Formats: sequence, C-alpha cells, structure tokens
Amino acid sequence: MPIKLHLVFHDRVGIVADLSRRIADRMFNIVAMEVDRVDDLAHVYLDAENRQAENESPDLMQALADIPGLLSSRAIDTLPQEEQAQRLHVVLDNIADWVIAVDTHSRITTINKVACDILGLDQAEALGRDVRDLGLADTAIIESLAGRECADVKKTLVAGSGRFQYFATCRPIRDGEGRIIGAVEIARDMQEIRMLARSISEPAQIGFPDIVGQDQAINNLIAYAQLIAATDSIVCIRGASGTGKELFARAMHTASKRSGPFVPINCAALPEQLLESELFGYVGGAFTGGLKDGKAGLFEVAGDGTVFLDEVGDMPLASQAKILRVMQDHCVRRIGGSREIPIRARIITATNRNLEKMVEDGAFRQDLYYRINVLPIHIPPLQQRPGDIDLLAEHFLFTLASRMGRPAKSITPEGLAKLRTHHWPGNVRELKNVIDRAAILCPEEVIGERFIILAHELGDRIPGHTPPVARPEPGLPLRAQLDRLEKDILESALKRSRSVRQAALILGLSHTAILNKIRKHGLRVTRPLRVG
Repeated sequence: MPIKLHLVFHDRVGIVADLSRRIADRMFNIVAMEVDRVDDLAHVYLDAENRQAENESPDLMQALADIPGLLSSRAIDTLPQEEQAQRLHVVLDNIADWVIAVDTHSRITTINKVACDILGLDQAEALGRDVRDLGLADTAIIESLAGRECADVKKTLVAGSGRFQYFATCRPIRDGEGRIIGAVEIARDMQEIRMLARSISEPAQIGFPDIVGQDQAINNLIAYAQLIAATDSIVCIRGASGTGKELFARAMHTASKRSGPFVPINCAALPEQLLESELFGYVGGAFTGGLKDGKAGLFEVAGDGTVFLDEVGDMPLASQAKILRVMQDHCVRRIGGSREIPIRARIITATNRNLEKMVEDGAFRQDLYYRINVLPIHIPPLQQRPGDIDLLAEHFLFTLASRMGRPAKSITPEGLAKLRTHHWPGNVRELKNVIDRAAILCPEEVIGERFIILAHELGDRIPGHTPPVARPEPGLPLRAQLDRLEKDILESALKRSRSVRQAALILGLSHTAILNKIRKHGLRVTRPLRVG
C-alpha cells in the first residue's frame, strides 16, 4: 500500500539517513524522495510502499514521529516533481507541435500525443525506446547529443498516417553545470504554418486587435469605438484619406457580433443613378440594361449586418435625401418599385471632407449631417502619431513576408529616420505603399535608406522611369507654362496608376484635389480607371 508524506525538519546533517533507516526497519520501500531546503528548514517529500500485508502494516507517520528535528508531517496526494511532470504532460499533449526528447543513450524520455499520432505509436510503449527505431527523416536529434543545434529545418516524413512536411528544431538539453544530458526535437506542421501566416496577413474578420498603434490617441479611439460598437446608432468616422477609416468600421462590425455581412460601398466611386441602384436595388424592367428579375440593394443584402457608406460627403444631394429617409424610416424602396422593404442593417459612414463647411456651402444636407453625426469618430493623421511609424513599418514588413512566404526584412536606423521625418499626406496607406515598395526592390534582408522611396521621389528613383523635364517656351506666360507642366505630370501619374485615388497618393494630393485638377485640365481617361 503506497503512502505519500510531506515532512518538515529543522535542517541538519543526517535527515535522509535517519528517514531511510527508519522506513526500512518498518518494512517500507522508498519509491521516491525529494528534499527542498528553505531557509533553515528541510522539506522532505516521501513516496513509500508497504511490503507487508495491510493488516500487519505499522503506522508510518507514527513511526517517524520521534525522528530528531521533525516539526510536522502530513499525508499528500502527489509529490511536487510528480505534480510538475503531470502538468508538463498535459501541456505537451495540448500543443500543436510534436515534441520528442531523449537521454544521452538516445532513449526516448518524453514524447507527446501529436508525435505519437503521426508516428502511429502508443505513448507508454514509446518511452524508453531508441529514437533511431522510429524511422525519422534524419538523426538531427542524435547529433544534438554532441552539441549540434538546428533551427527551422524543412523535413519530410512518410509515416503510417501519411506524408508529413514540417519544420524541425533540435537542441541539446544541458544540466546546471552545462553538461549535455539529452536532446529535444520540436516540429511544426508546414501546412499549419502556412494557414497561420495566411490568417495573419489576410484575416477573414478584422477586429480591434488588428489595428496597429501604440499612440495614446489611437488607444483612446479604440476604447471609444469598442464602447459604441454593439449599439445600433449611426457612426460617422472622420479622418484624412488613408488613416484607416474602413479598418475601424470593419473592427466595429466584428465587435458588434452582428450575424449579417459587412457591406462597403464607396459613394464617390459611382455616379448618382448607379449609386442608388446599388444601395436600394431595382425591380425588373426599371431601366434598360437592368436584370430581368431586378436586383436587391446592398441594404437588403446586408440583412442583420453593417452597411458602410464610405466617402459619404461626396454623395449627390438627391441621394442624400434618399439616404436620410432610409435612416429615419428604416426601410427602402427599390427603383421602379412601390413596396417598402424593412431594413435591419446598422449604418456606419465615413468621410475625409469638412462636413461642417459643406453644410454652410449647401453641399451637404444639414438634417443628414445631424443624423449621421450622433457618434463621431475622428482618426488622427499619421503625422500626429509619429511614434506609430516604426511599429506600422514592422507590421507591414511582416504581413508582406507572410504573404510571399519569405523571412521578414528590417529597416536600417537611417531608413527609419527618413520615415519619421516625412509628412505623410497619404497617411497609413502611403506608408504601406512605401514599405511594400522598399521590401520588393531591396535585395538585402535589411532595407537601407536609398530604398525608402517617397511619392515625390518616384520619378527619380524608380529604374526605367524618366521624369518629365520642363522646357521654357518663349512668349508663353509663366502661369500657362506651369499649367502645362502640371497637366503633363498629372497625365503621367494617371497612366501609371490603377485608380484616381492611387494617382492622388503618388502625387501627394487629396482625392478631391486630383479630381478638381482632372476637370481643370479637361483630361479624359483612355482606359477604364477606378475612382476608388
């Protein structure tokens, strides 16, 4: 019959000898003994097994009571090292990596459930076996017994469970004196690594933890957005282009736990008629070119989700009136239809425009302004949060590396200094473009300052691109020559861009400013060009 005890003594020489002799005299066998010295006390943890019949067994605790220096004794369920081993066993069996450890004779001392499942082994039977009998891809764990280390080595193993590709790390295990007493191999499934990288670089749902920043203003903003995320109130997110307005909107939708989808629409990217048909839908035959059976609008598609009206300040006045009615009556009417369709979607708006000035100028309805401005969120420009630039740059490098399956690069102190001194008219979006460009163009693992190419340096620094050269024209006024040069630069930027917004970022202009200049010079886009 086993018995486990915790004994406390005044620390002295000979405690273990006295205990061993007394236990042996009572016909008990010592299974395990641990001694822990704390200050002037010795804590002895004892696991003993009775070798006599139970009815003949003496009371061991009573038999030890008169040992000199004994202060207390009590029965326990487990010894400290036994409890520690059980905890470690639970931890190892609940991690995704496989773990195998061996002693100096290559015998398996530890193997977790993941490794057993892959190798088709029973844990109890695997312990004590020579690791070379498992048929591993190589003997790296054996070589680690000689002090060799390897990290993230790509390996392939064909086992009973199938073909297993993994990254393995092997390390020697050393005692307190630095002597090698074993080795351990930890392996991670390659497919799992790919899925993890994809989930980080392309998250299906964006939440507040995905918003990168340590500036106090951003932290306060996140706390405020989390507070109002679960409400049904309309939110208006204000901020310059590229500050992350849609990111905040998506995070609020995720935090709201709404069952419907997040449905974004750029109000500045669509002409008035198309905007209304997208938002409200239309019935069959409402207009030429429409679907025969009609089409549901985005408010209907959103269901119990969120409709995100981006660039709401660029919405035409006629559409503003209809949106206001939706917000007030919580129903829509398809174009050409007569039936009122109730909507349940939450509405989040965003704009980089000065709505107050637009209301004064009559370009934005005052009643709509008050309707959407119940819970405003103002996102500060990147220029006002320079402490986040390094953090964002590191985040973008990691995201790009994960997407491309490469190690993440870093930036030299000189390169970071250049990033910090730029005024960032395109905000976080411009910073991402600069970082992505630098990581792609730089062949080294550390990105130097010369690869940090800002928008106004594109013509001078991108290989194969010749910047426009201004040639004076006699007899032509300076204003006219400057206008001609501006037109040439604008045309060049539009040709190199996928959208008007990207051209604006390249030139360091706002979205509205570049649209005004396109109209000013009467430019016509010769190929489809997205406004958003």
